[in-house]
Amino acid sequence: MEINLIADLKTRAIVEKIEPDIRRLKHIAVVCHDQEWVKRADPELILYYMHRGKPDANGIRYDITVIPSLMLGDEFNKTWGHYHTDKCRELYTIMEGEAIWLMQRRADGNGAEISDVYFVRAKPGQGIIIPGGYAHFTINPANRPLVIANWVSSKYVFDYKTVDKMGGACYYYLKSGWTKNSRYEKIAGLREGQPLDTIPQNFDFLR
Repeated sequence: MEINLIADLKTRAIVEKIEPDIRRLKHIAVVCHDQEWVKRADPELILYYMHRGKPDANGIRYDITVIPSLMLGDEFNKTWGHYHTDKCRELYTIMEGEAIWLMQRRADGNGAEISDVYFVRAKPGQGIIIPGGYAHFTINPANRPLVIANWVSSKYVFDYKTVDKMGGACYYYLKSGWTKNSRYEKIAGLREGQPLDTIPQNFDFLR
């Protein structure tokens, strides 16, 4: 429980004192499933807020992301999504709301084939470790805001271009459930993973 208390205190400090980066529809329109809705929607529509902290002495950054409850046409609100390098891992935990994380690993250089794809559902107090070499996407499937905290090394850079080129993840999460993204040439079967019920106390694995 100590890590949750620390996270709560940091959350209040970050949300109150750090001006967020704001992700709008115009930034991630290309990765949305319902492109007819995108054409009609306000490109300035705010999809989520990212409060980015400063790296600590070990280069680990603590961030808070707030994802409102809304629909992107027929799709639940989500983050843009990006690929990690093979060595980059990231830790998430839920402060408020519910989340679905989708993770996928590409089998080829252009990202059109996916060798592994899975999703994890989580609630407050639970979390997930994003493995190296995977892309990840956070979805808010509930009718209330989602507030998540994450820890990641500031030395890594992320690949958004491959996600853009493929029009998003290999699966979209719609009102009707999961549906495949037809731009992908080959997709592994979707499986369900389990969340962490306790958050690691030692963050050395993120360095």
